Amino acid sequence: MQGATGPTGQGLGATGAALLQWYPQTYVVGYENDALAFDGANIWVVGIGLGGVNNVNKVQASTGATVGTYTVVGPGGVAFDGTNVWVTSANQQTGGAVVKFSASTGTVVGTYSVGSIPNGVAFDGTNIWVANENSNSVTKLLAATGAVVGSYAVGSLPQYVAFDGTNIWVTGFYGSVNKLLASTGAVVGTYSVGSNASGIAFDGTNIWVTNLFSNTVTKLLASTGAVMGTYSVGSQPVGVAFDGTNIWVANELSNTVTKLLASTGAVVATYSTVQYPASVTFDGTNIWVASYGAPGNTVSKIPAN
Repeated sequence: MQGATGPTGQGLGATGAALLQWYPQTYVVGYENDALAFDGANIWVVGIGLGGVNNVNKVQASTGATVGTYTVVGPGGVAFDGTNVWVTSANQQTGGAVVKFSASTGTVVGTYSVGSIPNGVAFDGTNIWVANENSNSVTKLLAATGAVVGSYAVGSLPQYVAFDGTNIWVTGFYGSVNKLLASTGAVVGTYSVGSNASGIAFDGTNIWVTNLFSNTVTKLLASTGAVMGTYSVGSQPVGVAFDGTNIWVANELSNTVTKLLASTGAVVATYSTVQYPASVTFDGTNIWVASYGAPGNTVSKIPAN
């Protein structure tokens, strides 16, 4: 069902007014930024590796200053496990891998083989899960050691992954979402959403999935997979994040971020961004947006309230 449409605009609310932040703050970082993760103090910004540049940058959340730059061949998704940062690597020479960095120092702790063209990555409290796009599988690794616990078939062209406390959810490029029991890897549900399912996030009760070519986001009840609503956002939505109250969606082709009330799906606000926003993450106070288009090489910080 389609939720009610709320007002749109550029206002950042009372917090923004108090801080005199009337527009997103934008920082020049890396190259063709496409994925983000927060480690409690810093934002890790992954460049997608086009143009021969393979970069992961560590940005201080409080200031936007780049405090570290690290190389990963063909970087894709990124996740934080409480101590380390994990970045997927699609290396045509050595195959798919995931690289584990110490969040505090940026030192490479280990590099572990997974499937072909690894993309999204998530942490379940004990294990790291990696979606292998060309292998049609997800790999489960023990976060403490990098040892492979299992590899599980998960439909066609898996994209991104999320954890709901019990299950791992995996989006599929052709419009489906698979639910796997995290303890065993068994598929316990497959659900249809919009065209070309992409980003995914959990709000504590529901799973939210961006539908790239439907220009919508779908809300699924995590316990059953029932569709609770499908809501229009901008053009080609990709990244999605939850801030405790609202769902934020990066709309790649409309150069906007849409903020929706998670309880109803109503649009609260729409913010303009740098060209081609691809990913969003929440740092406890602000929403961060990675953009890979002109003028490019940026991340933007938007007060969440």
